[in-house]
Amino acid sequence: MNAKCLQVTSAIAALLWANAALAGECPRPGTLGTSRILAVEARTTPRVGLKSFPQTLPLEDHEVVLTFDDGPRSPMTDRVLNALADQCVRATFFIVGRTALEQKATVQRMAAEGHTIGHHTLGHQNLSRIAFDQAVGEIDRGIANDERALNGQSISVPSTPFFRFPYFASTPALLDRLQSRGIVVFGADLWASDWNSMTPEQEYNLITRRLNAAHKGIILFHDPQPRTVAMLPAFLRYLRDNHYRVVHVVPPYESGAAVKEVP
Repeated sequence: MNAKCLQVTSAIAALLWANAALAGECPRPGTLGTSRILAVEARTTPRVGLKSFPQTLPLEDHEVVLTFDDGPRSPMTDRVLNALADQCVRATFFIVGRTALEQKATVQRMAAEGHTIGHHTLGHQNLSRIAFDQAVGEIDRGIANDERALNGQSISVPSTPFFRFPYFASTPALLDRLQSRGIVVFGADLWASDWNSMTPEQEYNLITRRLNAAHKGIILFHDPQPRTVAMLPAFLRYLRDNHYRVVHVVPPYESGAAVKEVP
């Protein structure tokens, strides 16, 4: 199977799963759930996230997109997946290629449970501090590892064309390269600052305060962080109890009523 066929097959499988999941109710009453699916493509929205770019996703008031960086890293990522599954929530994981290949089972679990898998380089280098060709290689090798972990083939054409720069350290040349390849660059609208030393309670208070101020947005967490893992179930309950709705982002597809293309 060539790269293009593999990409299309993965896309169709993801869409069918997503539509089936939204069509049915979560088996546990009173859960947060996933409200809707939003398709995002580089042609119309090459870069999103107000922390880095002037444009973000067209979210309604009290809509959030949950994203997680730097995994997979067991057992922390597995516990994040458990918390999301408990609330019937789907998120987007920007994974690091080196650990993706080492922990294929976790990557495959992400996909099997309906989460979107984006890319976060091979080894989490700051791409703004290295030569352009070296940075492109870091991106491509990361994608190849992710695809091998997910689909069994090392290809640099991502089945999900979503990318996030480590440290949000982009360059104009790299942004242009990714856009020319049809890869959407994700920033964030708000984050939990979970790379800083704090207790789970402090992180919970911080992110809920920021969300109360923003009312919506793309939220950044890091699934390998123990403090995030510890506070995530409470945060998901907070979203449910305060009438927030989770939006699941996916690449664009040809059909499917549940999919909405970014205007």
